[in-house]
Amino acid sequence: MKEKGVNWSSSLTNPCFPRPSPLLHWRFGLLTSLVLVGMVVVWSIDGCTVRTFLEAWKSNQDFLTMKVSTTNGLDSNLTHINGGLRLNSSSTIVVNQTNSTRLSTHFNFDDPLLNLTHYEPLLSQNSSIISSESDQNLTRPVVVPVPTPVSLSWVEAELEPNVTSNLLARWLSPGGLPCRDSRTVEIAIPGLDGQDLIELPAGEIHEFGFQALDEVKNPRCLGGDYFETDLSGDSWKSRPVVKDFGNGSYSLSLQVHPDFVGTYNLTIILLFRHFEGLKFSPSRFSYDREVRKIQIRFYNSSSSAQLPKIQFCKESDFGRDIWSGRWTRHGKNDACEIGNDGRYRCLAANFPCQNPWCDGSLGSLESNGWVYSTHCSFRLFSADSAWNCLSNRWIFFWGDSNHVDTIRNILNFVLDLPEIQSVPRRFDMNFSNPKNPSQTVRITSIFNGHWNETQNYQGLNSLKDEGFRNLVKKYFSEYTVPDTVIMNSGLHDGIFWSTIRAFSKGATYAASFWAEVLDSVRQRGLKAPKVFYRTTIATGGYARSLAFNPSKMEAFNWVVLEKLREAGVVSGVIDNFDMTFPWHFDNRCNDGVHYGRGPAKMRWRDGQIGHQYFVDLMLAHVLLNALCVR
Repeated sequence: MKEKGVNWSSSLTNPCFPRPSPLLHWRFGLLTSLVLVGMVVVWSIDGCTVRTFLEAWKSNQDFLTMKVSTTNGLDSNLTHINGGLRLNSSSTIVVNQTNSTRLSTHFNFDDPLLNLTHYEPLLSQNSSIISSESDQNLTRPVVVPVPTPVSLSWVEAELEPNVTSNLLARWLSPGGLPCRDSRTVEIAIPGLDGQDLIELPAGEIHEFGFQALDEVKNPRCLGGDYFETDLSGDSWKSRPVVKDFGNGSYSLSLQVHPDFVGTYNLTIILLFRHFEGLKFSPSRFSYDREVRKIQIRFYNSSSSAQLPKIQFCKESDFGRDIWSGRWTRHGKNDACEIGNDGRYRCLAANFPCQNPWCDGSLGSLESNGWVYSTHCSFRLFSADSAWNCLSNRWIFFWGDSNHVDTIRNILNFVLDLPEIQSVPRRFDMNFSNPKNPSQTVRITSIFNGHWNETQNYQGLNSLKDEGFRNLVKKYFSEYTVPDTVIMNSGLHDGIFWSTIRAFSKGATYAASFWAEVLDSVRQRGLKAPKVFYRTTIATGGYARSLAFNPSKMEAFNWVVLEKLREAGVVSGVIDNFDMTFPWHFDNRCNDGVHYGRGPAKMRWRDGQIGHQYFVDLMLAHVLLNALCVR
């Protein structure tokens, strides 16, 4: 029986299978040789070069850019700073995975305990990578490109849209849950708590989340607490920006310029809980407890990224509603003593400013080296430069008695008119340059704390008096009108208005009144004056808990500024609240409600002889910058 299978003998004789030939064997051998040669060529390519390509591609992944997006459903909670400010919506958070710190930006509204900023150390990768592998096919090292260092930016904030209605909505948020009805007594800051010394690279913005806790350490799920923050070193004082997310979680942002590295104290004070500072009689609700004092060392990092250089202020810089500035120190005289005239001439009158923090004579500020700057820096005017700016101009002031102090300080310290010891609440006068009588300036000041200049505590409600309205209108009905108006709402509003809702109506009326005044000027074919809103001060020391406390005054500043913007009245802003805040914790630079009282060698409110008046004198120079820059 034949075996089943292939019959190889028959297949060889089958005409369908050609007989192998020498030519076929030769072609097969040639093809095999070509394949082997190709494999040798491929494997001979420099393996480091391949890795170089892969590393270069991977290095581009070292920078993760996240746009801070604001959705309709979260806008009212995610962008609030202290209840009425927000971060600039165009800002971009850049997480640099080379020699930096990663910031978790997610906030969970269901679990407030999760709304805490977490920091994780990241890989260090400081410079370009040079391949150390040798290869016979290479004659030079291959440099792997590292992305250009991310540029740094200054911390900043802006006025929240619809700030009045949003503030009212948050204030009136219903309770009903233990976490909403409880009261804040403590905070938790995971990124900072439990460490003796925090070390952070200078220049960068460091944002730390923290959580409000009740008396049994449970997290609160409602916002509105008013935290006072202070970051102070030997040559730096600033107010770290606080954001209120509306659910019991907050964050604060720290930043120090690399020129001012060193050890700092971060102080956080809980002044009021859940908008209680906005009440009609807030003093009985004042909490005023220091909940944290943390030591932080800022150091210069190895990163080549730099902060943009601060430029001197231009006209457009006064268009910013909210300032986030700082006081820096560029000279010091520890042996300085008060003069018999109450003045502190600690540095020589011609002691120079340091660029870019200011320009001019720092000694003339009589601040023992301190100067204020914000998103731009300011020129300190000499008498000659101030007179050249103000000559033949008319400046109209409308506000509280802090205007009275500032005007006197301009006359005494800047315009070289020391014989003018005081000015009244209401006046209209021409002043001449003692060195050049042809240079004159007209200054008008109308006190708005009451329609009667001898009384107080009406604020914007003073416009309800027809005689007072006509008095103001009179100055804008002449054949010439003021060049510039500098106005503020004033501390008296904090006492008169019982609620934010009532004050918003008063602010709306005031804005419509001023819009009418300016329109009447235009209708007569004249150029309407520029209008600068000078924000009300941060009251100091004992006054921090009174009816014009910082929490209320800051909110009132937002409301009146929003109404002036809506009415098309305001041309620019001078944020005196930000300027005074770093000095408001005691009464060394203020009497509680004024920062510019005249120098006097006498015992001051804090028990010390003499007081510091330079904060208001700095305001005088800032006003001159607003009036004189182009």
